[in-house]
Amino acid sequence: MGSWKTPEDLKYTRNDEWLRIEGNVGTMGLTDYAQDQLNDIVYVDLPDKGDTLKKGTSFCAVESVKAASDIYAPVSGKITEVNQALEDEPELINSDPYGKGWVVKFEIADPGEAAELMDAAAYAEYCDSRE
Repeated sequence: MGSWKTPEDLKYTRNDEWLRIEGNVGTMGLTDYAQDQLNDIVYVDLPDKGDTLKKGTSFCAVESVKAASDIYAPVSGKITEVNQALEDEPELINSDPYGKGWVVKFEIADPGEAAELMDAAAYAEYCDSRE
């Protein structure tokens, strides 16, 4: 089993994004597994506040020393906050993926969409299956 952190209070996607749900507000970012696979993240192409997220579609990207990777919306919604700190410190995704490395906060359009996401145990198993 991998040594990646998968906090129990989050939901996860097959594209390696995490989602924290607080009321109708979602906070999301890249998982510990994703940042480990990407290695040193050097740039984040951030979306704009007010942009609409459509579940399963790409809305921004990260670049690392190894590759560029799209970030996909775990559920649909409207972006209310963008983590501007990532413009100057994209490595926050590597050092603190579930804390200071969050990417966007948004108003969740359809809370039912989150039911299709994985819990921590299922996501950890999914990561292990790819090793």
